[in-house]
Order: sequence, then C-alpha cells, then structure tokens
Amino acid sequence: MHLIWENLIPNLISLWTGGFKKLNQGQHTYRLSGTVWDAIGEATARSGDTIPTTFGPRMGNIAKDRSAATADAWSLWTLYLAPVLLRQRFAHVRYYEHFVDLVQLLLLCLQFEISAADLEQIRQGFVRWVKKYEEYYYQYMPSRLPTCPVTVHALLHIADGIKAAGPVWAYWAFPMERFCGRLQPAIKNRRYPWASIDRRILELARLSQIKLITFTDDLTADPTCILGTPRRVIVPDKGLLDKIIGCLVTRLERQPNTIRMHLPHDIEQFGRVRILGAGDIIDAAALVRRAGDRRDRTYVRYEVFVDRFARRRQRLPEYELQTFYGRLEHLIVLPFNDPRTIIALGFDGPTTIVLAAVQPCSITGSSSKLDIHYYSQYGMLSLIDIQCIQCVVGRVPDGPSGKSWGLVDRSGALARALAVDD
Repeated sequence: MHLIWENLIPNLISLWTGGFKKLNQGQHTYRLSGTVWDAIGEATARSGDTIPTTFGPRMGNIAKDRSAATADAWSLWTLYLAPVLLRQRFAHVRYYEHFVDLVQLLLLCLQFEISAADLEQIRQGFVRWVKKYEEYYYQYMPSRLPTCPVTVHALLHIADGIKAAGPVWAYWAFPMERFCGRLQPAIKNRRYPWASIDRRILELARLSQIKLITFTDDLTADPTCILGTPRRVIVPDKGLLDKIIGCLVTRLERQPNTIRMHLPHDIEQFGRVRILGAGDIIDAAALVRRAGDRRDRTYVRYEVFVDRFARRRQRLPEYELQTFYGRLEHLIVLPFNDPRTIIALGFDGPTTIVLAAVQPCSITGSSSKLDIHYYSQYGMLSLIDIQCIQCVVGRVPDGPSGKSWGLVDRSGALARALAVDD
C-alpha cells in the first residue's frame, strides 16, 4: 500500500507536473503542461459522479489539492481513472504506454489467485518497467539520482514477497485502515472514547440492516438477484411493448400474436436490482433519478449469445458468447400464472420472467492492454434476461468534449458468465 499508492504514484505525478525536487525533464519530454494537468484534475473530480461507490472513494480535483487523497483513492485513480485521463495527453505515447504497463502489473498483483506463470510475468514485467523508468526519468545522470528512491528498487522484490506470503490481498492493510477510518470520527468524548466507539458500531450495524429493507425476497422469482424499490406498474408504450414481444418470441419460440394475447396488460417495473452472492447493486435509469451527490450506478456489463451468421439467413445459427456494455433503463417483471397462458406458452408451471431493458453503448475502441472500452453514442434499446447482467461498471470522461467516455470494469474474472452445454 505504502510502496505503490503513497510513494510511487505521487512521485510519478510530481515528475509529470514538474514538482519533483526541482528537477527538469532532462533529455525527455514526459512533462504535462499546466493546462493539461488542470484538465485532468477537473476530469478526476467530475468522474466522481459516474464511478459507483463500489469502486472506491470519490476523488477531488488533484490538480488543486492532493493532500486529501488516501492510498485507497490513489489506487482507484491509478487502476481505473488515469488510463483514460492520461490517454493522448503526453507529448510522446511511450510515457503513456509505460504507465499502462505499470497498471497491468498492478492488476496482475491484485488477482485473487496467482499462478506460477503469473508470478514469473510479474517478476520479469517489473524488471522491464524499472529499466524503462531509469531510461525515461533517471536518464543515467548522477544529477538525476533523486528520481531513483528505494521504492522504485522495491518493485523488483514484489514477486518474491508474493511467493513467500501469497497474493497481496491476504496481508494488505486496507481493511484495517478503512475500519479505523470509520471509527475515528465517532470519538466525540476524550474521557469516554470507548462508549462513543460502541455507539458508532451499533449505528453502523443498524444502517446495514436498513439497507436490506430496500430489497425483499418476494419481489422476484429469479434465483440470481433480488429486485428493489422504487416499484411501479405501467402500461408500456408501443415501442417498449414490441421489444418485450420480440424478446419473448425468441425465448419461447412462439408466434408474436400468441405472445401478445397472453402478455399482462399492466407491467410491473422495479428501480433496483441486487445480484446475489456479494454482487453489485444496480439502478434502473427510468425509475431512479440521480440527484445531489448520488453516484451513477446504471451502467452495466452484460453477456449474451449472438449468432455469428445472423446476416446469412440460409445458414444454420452458430452462437457465441459476447460481451456488451450499456445503461440499464428498465427492470420488467412478467408473471405467467394463468393455466391457459402456461399451456399456450409451453411453461411447466407458474413462471416469472425478469427482463432488463438496456441501452447499449456503441463501442468505438478498446485498450489493447486493459479492460477499458470507449464510446460516444448509444445503440437501439435491447431486452435481455436479467441473468445476462454481470456487474456494474464506471465511466470516465475521455477528453474535454464531454461526449466520449471510457468504460471501466473492476470485476475482472470474478463476474464472467460461464457457457455450459446442455
């Protein structure tokens, strides 16, 4: 924690902004102009509205004040914000690629499981990274020796530490630091601090129970998630109704008129969904209005099977699992309990189908090294099964226009669909 987030990253920023021990940039051109760094600081603060709370703390404008940034905040900025905010900002792309290589190695170190091959990749990767660091910043000049503190050399021993003690999540200090950070504001009485702490722990426990009231088990029959309020019954407009019918035609293999005849007239919508198994809480944009300092958690990653030969009607379909990103608009619950409906639609018994209406992001490019994707426009509304949604994702502004965004996903391999043969 102290090696990377509280030393290496702030030192790199000081080098890029010209504030590192009064050193110039020597023979290289890695320094960012004041205007560029101000724009990065403003974008960092602005991204606080579009990065869900599960990613980490909200960051302020680091161009104006870096003193309030914690190790947790620097971790968020390095792994998810900076790869987007620093893109096309340097005078030469090699400095950006060098930073992305560091992010790759850090993400590898943070994996839940690390194989022997991963460990060797970490070892050799940090060796290459430090050599490049010396070339770009130290430049083999004795006068620039301050650019090589012991924290840079310590990177070469990270692989040894993982081999000796296991993955870093097993012994890092973040859980205790966060717990202490929650307790410290609770001490209101210096004479009786323990009474204050006890009361704070009780209040936190009560708040955790209040959060569960938003979600109740009887709101959905789907085994993978729980739907939550707000809750509303609507009569769908023709566009949404046609999308629902089209989705059910494909799923149930029935004619559109049959689906339309047995579809409920009034359709129930929900505003939130919580994925079971320590999954994310996701809002539906149509019902949950983001106000004040509430952070946006309506963008999701979802995975569906797509026919590779959809445009070749004469060829038999061949399906493959593909990943998409989009904004969750509606959570629709369709109960089918009438005996005639059950027979007509081929159900074995009373059935509830939960659909998610998603406005897909039209991806215009992706990072070749990181799980980051860029978009500026949306596609047509799509309806998918709720089980296709894997996790919530964050957005980082890409450039000053405000129209282009980078999509960042923190889940990695922990939230991926598995295709199981029947």
